[in-house]
Amino acid sequence: MKRILALSLCVCLFGLLLCGCSEEGPYVPTGDGLTWDDGPAPSADKEEKPVEQDLVLVYYPDKTLNPYRCTDYTNRTLFSLLYQGLFAVDRGYSVSPMLCKSYTVSEDMRTYTFYIEEAFFSDGIPLTIDDVYASFVAAMESDVYKGRFLHVDGVSLSADGGITFKLDTAYENFPLLLDIPIVKAAEVSADLPLGTGPYYYDLTTAGARLRRCTAWWCDADMLLTATSIPLTVAQSVTQVRDAFEFSNVGLVCADPNSDNYADYRCDYELWDSENGGFLYLGCNVDSAVFSNADVRKALTHAIDRDMLVEKYYRSFAHSATLPASPQSPFYSTQLAKRYGYDSEKFSQALSAAGKTGAPVKLLVNKADTLRLRVARAIGKMLTDAGLQVEMLELSGGDYQYILAIKGYDLYLGQTRLSPNMDLSAFFMKGGALRYGGMTDAAAYSMCLQAIANQGNYYNLHQTVMEDGRLCPILFQSYSIHATRGLLTGLTPSRDNVFYYSTGRTMTDAIQQ
Repeated sequence: MKRILALSLCVCLFGLLLCGCSEEGPYVPTGDGLTWDDGPAPSADKEEKPVEQDLVLVYYPDKTLNPYRCTDYTNRTLFSLLYQGLFAVDRGYSVSPMLCKSYTVSEDMRTYTFYIEEAFFSDGIPLTIDDVYASFVAAMESDVYKGRFLHVDGVSLSADGGITFKLDTAYENFPLLLDIPIVKAAEVSADLPLGTGPYYYDLTTAGARLRRCTAWWCDADMLLTATSIPLTVAQSVTQVRDAFEFSNVGLVCADPNSDNYADYRCDYELWDSENGGFLYLGCNVDSAVFSNADVRKALTHAIDRDMLVEKYYRSFAHSATLPASPQSPFYSTQLAKRYGYDSEKFSQALSAAGKTGAPVKLLVNKADTLRLRVARAIGKMLTDAGLQVEMLELSGGDYQYILAIKGYDLYLGQTRLSPNMDLSAFFMKGGALRYGGMTDAAAYSMCLQAIANQGNYYNLHQTVMEDGRLCPILFQSYSIHATRGLLTGLTPSRDNVFYYSTGRTMTDAIQQ
């Protein structure tokens, strides 16, 4: 979803850079194709793109470029140029083959074997299945990706030259999780491992840059045509913003939802890119108020999600009344309408249960100041609807202790869901997100059914919302800022700013 901002502030005095402030409010994205400038939006016609772009990017050299350890979104912006996965996933969560030439899946959908393309690393060395195996082993051990392998029982090399994944349940959309970067086996722990992407990192006395691979193995139609991309050293988010506004940096990724976000005030094109961050309310099933199933079910109606997105998330989030990203194919907008904001319904449920005016404790981790502000806003919503809300604003060990002993009625939680929106960790026995008595065998069974067949997400989400233990709120996004006209037509997806595909489909890759 491209959004264009034209504030015409770059012509202001350089003093704005020094003062670093303005009375103008934060940018609010407005929708597809909408523009705030007086002229026409730049054409997205590929025939009008320049043969060569004058693109400069930023990165933190003191932070790793290892995809299994790096959590910094500025450095991860480079990853879609340096690395490739077995598959690529677009912003609508559709999958296409990349390094995977073909694959087989067993009749029970519990065994997948993948075979690789005749691809090459940026130094000309051929990709091997051992590289793929080592990369996945590293990913399964990393905090960045290990959540995706919750249902993987084992991974091994097959006798016919492939890599086989054994799963503990039927899995229809398993390739959706396999856009993980593949690097050289010998470099899985390196800070700058080589990949098979269109560019490679090059450091000379003149500075760091990404250079285009002259004999890139992949026949893909990329929007990016630059043969060399200089890298500016990043020192802080403010310095990154200033380098974009007042220097030659052409594209940056920012987190509008962080405390240290610096507003962008010049003329640019803007996109959002989901990052998987899921905000939700969890109920304590032993609570005097939320042990009542009707009150739990009605809780969703008390939350004005759109207000939270607009006021606290700068509109870089998507309201979600179901526990899946609205951008994903698993989200039913018709079902979601049943559980939208209507505070009177929650007030009526409280009255019918004899809980009007009841005291409740809302737990939040105060170390996350955005989450703290949002929790206070939710507390006011619940108070206005008829409860007496006491805020439990804790951090560190105190927060973890109260969360573990269920010393609350509600808690405001945040996690990063995998691209297939698997909820298993909430409901399975021993699940990492089972706080408040969330464990439920029936709900977990429905999680497995949804994984096995995408059509069952509707039933899973309906069950979750009717039970009410988990109350979804929103999914967060990053912002992508680019110099106007430089990369018009960019289609950033989750963790893949410069998304591209080879044109092949999953039907082309599957072996019958």
